[in-house]
Amino acid sequence: MTAETAAADWEERVTAAWAGFDDHPQDRAADFRAVIDGLVAELPADSPVGPFEQACAWDSTGHSDKAVPLYREALARGLDGYRGRRAKIQLSSSLRNIGQAEEGVKLLTPELDGPSDELDDAVRATLALCLASLGREREGLSLVLGALAPHLPRYQRSMANYARLLVAPEK
Repeated sequence: MTAETAAADWEERVTAAWAGFDDHPQDRAADFRAVIDGLVAELPADSPVGPFEQACAWDSTGHSDKAVPLYREALARGLDGYRGRRAKIQLSSSLRNIGQAEEGVKLLTPELDGPSDELDDAVRATLALCLASLGREREGLSLVLGALAPHLPRYQRSMANYARLLVAPEK
């Protein structure tokens, strides 16, 4: 088996594990995390993907506090690309959940100016939640309306303008 084939096989098994996540009721969350841990054990010890997948498993089973250091480890090891952006979104959400929304804002704000992809709306939604947790609801609402506007069948320009006016009122 080539390295590429092995990597593709591993990705398929991780995807299958996550697809079966709902088959693990909350009282069996440890079983799900064990499946992820088993897959991570197959990776090189310094892989950034391992702590990312473990963080996701802890986060998805209601343990943001245990996920935060794992997301940080994954990013410190150089996790980038699509998974890196997901890690920043999910870390920011977890930080908000444990009362550190300001750090989530600092982590996600640069993502607004990064390369655009299918995660743009998730960045804005998570950043909006962090801002709301800090009492900055108008900024959060502006982000959410701005993200929603392009998806509307009508009123796109109006909603985008209203979003802008929430944070930069006309003089």
